[in-house]
Amino acid sequence: MASQLESEERATASGQTPAPFGGAAPPVATTQPAPQRVLIRPGAAFSTVALRDLWSYRELLYFLVWRDIKVRYKQTAFGAGWAILQPFLLMVVFTLFLGKLAHLDSRTNGIPYPIFSFAGLVPWTFFSQSLTAASGSLLLNKDLVSKVYFPRLLLPLATAASFVVDLALAMVVLGGMMAYYGIAPGWGIVFLPAFVVLAYLTSISVGIWLTALGINYRDIKYAVPFLVQLWMFLSPVVYPTTLLPERYRFLYSLNPMAGVVEGFRWALLGQSSTVGPLTAVSVAVVLALLAGGVWYFRHTERTFADVV
Repeated sequence: MASQLESEERATASGQTPAPFGGAAPPVATTQPAPQRVLIRPGAAFSTVALRDLWSYRELLYFLVWRDIKVRYKQTAFGAGWAILQPFLLMVVFTLFLGKLAHLDSRTNGIPYPIFSFAGLVPWTFFSQSLTAASGSLLLNKDLVSKVYFPRLLLPLATAASFVVDLALAMVVLGGMMAYYGIAPGWGIVFLPAFVVLAYLTSISVGIWLTALGINYRDIKYAVPFLVQLWMFLSPVVYPTTLLPERYRFLYSLNPMAGVVEGFRWALLGQSSTVGPLTAVSVAVVLALLAGGVWYFRHTERTFADVV
């Protein structure tokens, strides 16, 4: 009895609730911290906050790219070989009909027409596939857009970047063809990664516009294949720029893919007298398209989850 009273006095002195006679002490109530709430507001189109947001989600960008690469050729018999087969078969068709029948092989400055056309088809295939996929990236991931917050700009960026693997495989085939024809690249090969980056920026600069417009106007997904097909014949993929009259060259250079394709040929084959002016104009046009596309995308991003 005395020991019980002493334990109660010690508990009272320490600020604890004494246990009832013959029982255990009741649990001490603890104060739970209030849950934190994070309010996400749309920011300015060009802000350091938006750039930091993209950087903080860089791991998600990596996993989105890896997901697209794995899904693209999953359960296919030919696998990644499709990345090689498409430009190779186009090269064969263009060699037969344009190189031989239209005699374009005589206008390529001594470069065999299969090499000339394939060197143009490699960057073009990368651009066309990246643009087509990026333009539908938001609609393809509509469940992700409507349920989870992340910078929506990551979707077209990741979708376009996933085709770099296809580009690398096609470049291996192009290297084998150059070795077969006895063509060695010159010092311009060091600038080839810069033209790869320019091709990627061209695809996402247009793809960002199209994917943002495609949320409200579903006609975009039907117009993109026609746009890509028409754009190919407006670019020097299967013909040299020297076929154009001099007075139309500046207007032609406003097509950013003209600088990309000519840059690829110059870096690999060393055959282009117009690569400097074409590249300069292409870079300016791409930067303008990219800035406008990011602004429009950020401006309409706040409504994506509601209308997707």
